[in-house]
Amino acid sequence: MKPSADIAVVGLAVMGENLILNMAGRGFTVACYNRTTAKVDAFLRGRAKGKSIIGCHSVAELVATLNRPRKIMMMVRAGAPVDALIAELTPLLEPGDILIDGGNTHYPDTIRRAQAAAEKGLLYVGAGVSGGEEGALNGPSIMPGGHADAWPHIRPIFQAIAARVDGVPCCEWLGPDASGHFVKMVHNGIEYGDMQLIAEAYHLMAQGLRMSPADMAAVFKQWNAGALDSYLIEITADILSKTDDETGQPLVDVILDAAGQKGTGKWTSQAGLDFGIGIPQIAEAVFARCLSAVKEEREAAAPILVGPSGPFAGDSAQFLRDLEQAVFAAKICSYAQGFQLLRAASDEHNWNLRLGDVALLWRGGCIIRARFLNEIKAAFDAAPALANLLLAPYFTEILARAQDAWRRIVQTAAALGIPLPAIATALSYYDAYRSARLPANLIQAQRDYFGSHTYERVDRPRGQYFHTNWTGAGGDTSSTTYDV
Repeated sequence: MKPSADIAVVGLAVMGENLILNMAGRGFTVACYNRTTAKVDAFLRGRAKGKSIIGCHSVAELVATLNRPRKIMMMVRAGAPVDALIAELTPLLEPGDILIDGGNTHYPDTIRRAQAAAEKGLLYVGAGVSGGEEGALNGPSIMPGGHADAWPHIRPIFQAIAARVDGVPCCEWLGPDASGHFVKMVHNGIEYGDMQLIAEAYHLMAQGLRMSPADMAAVFKQWNAGALDSYLIEITADILSKTDDETGQPLVDVILDAAGQKGTGKWTSQAGLDFGIGIPQIAEAVFARCLSAVKEEREAAAPILVGPSGPFAGDSAQFLRDLEQAVFAAKICSYAQGFQLLRAASDEHNWNLRLGDVALLWRGGCIIRARFLNEIKAAFDAAPALANLLLAPYFTEILARAQDAWRRIVQTAAALGIPLPAIATALSYYDAYRSARLPANLIQAQRDYFGSHTYERVDRPRGQYFHTNWTGAGGDTSSTTYDV
C-alpha cells in the first residue's frame, strides 16, 4: 500500500470518530482503525463516506498507509488498553515516528510511556482533548505535551482542527512528558467544581425558592449574558427547558440524582494531596458525587435524620442576585486552586508551564470555556509569578464586592438545611487564605505533645525547630521533622 495518510486515529468511539471527521473536513487524509473492525466498515459506509478517510482492518495496514514521520493518535480507553495498543504498534514503527495519546490518561502513565518510547526513538505525545462530541467535530481545546520534536509535525493538524477565539487556536504546546495530560486533568477537576457550583445554585432555587425548572432556565439564561457567561451555564439553561417525552414533566425532574464519574476529578484531588496544594473545593465536588451515589442510603436516612426543610421566606429577587455573586466568587476560587496545582506540578516536573497560555487554551472548545478566562490570561501576563489568582486586582475587587452576598447565601442555605459543599468550601478557602494566622499552631502543639514532632516559633526564623517536654515525664528526643 502506498502511503497517503497524514495521520491515523485508532478508536472509533464518539471522540475518535468526530476528530477524524474534523481532520478530514480541514483537508487532511486520515487513516482509521478499530479493534472491532465492523465499526470501521460501518463508519466508511456512513458518516465517513466520500471523505478523505481510509479504513484499515489491522494495525499493520494502518501503519502502512501513513506518510513519514508516522503520526498515530490513540483514542482508546485509558489504562491497560493504551499499553496493549502501544505494544502492538511499536514493532511496526521507526525512530522519529509519533505516538499520540488523546484520551484522559492519568499523567504518571504518560510519564512512564514517554520514557519508554524515547528509549526506542519514538516521539510520544500526551494530548488532552476537551469539548465532547460537538467540540471534537467542530473544534475542541487541545492540550499537547511530550517530546518537543513531535510538535512541528502535529502542529498544522492540531491547530487546524482546534477551536479558535479571536483568531487564536485553542491549542498550543505545553511542555515535556505529561504536561498536556496534567493540564487536561486539572481542567476536568475545575469542571467538577463548576458543575457542582451550578448544581448547588439549582438546588437552592428548586428547594429554597420552590422555582420551576422553566423559571430556573430563565435565570441561568440571564446569568449567561453577564459575568457568568460560560458553556456550562449555557447548557444548564437548555437542560432545564427540556420536557420529557414520556411523562410530559421537566426532564431534569425524572433524572435520578446519582452522578457518575470517570476518575479525573479524583486524580486531581489526589494530585493536590501529593503536591501539598489545598484544592478543597475540587475535592468537595468529587465527594458530592460520591454522596449522590449512595441514593438508597440517603432515602433511608431522610425520614430519620431531622433538620429544617422550609422554603426561603425573604426577598426572592435579592436572593437570586446574591446567588449569582456567590456562584461567581466560588468559581473564581475553584480556578485559583486549579492554577495553584498547575504551578506546583510544573515546578516539580520542570514543565515550565505558561499559566496565562493555559487559560487561552480553555477559552474555546472545552467544557469550562468561560468569558473570564481572558482575565486569567491578563493576570498571569501582568504577574507571571502570581502566587494565587485571588491576589490579582481584578479578582480581588470582584471577591470584595461579592463577599456580603456570598456570606448571606451560605448562611441562608445552612438555615434552610440545603447542602452547599462547593460554595461554602470556597468561602472557607477564601477566609483561610486571607487569614494571617490560622489555628494550625494548636495542631502543631498537639503533634509535639503526643509525638514529639517539634514546632517552629513566631519569634525565631523559619526552619528552626523546637520541642517541649509537655508532661515533664518525657525526654528531650524529638521526631524527625518532615512534610508529607
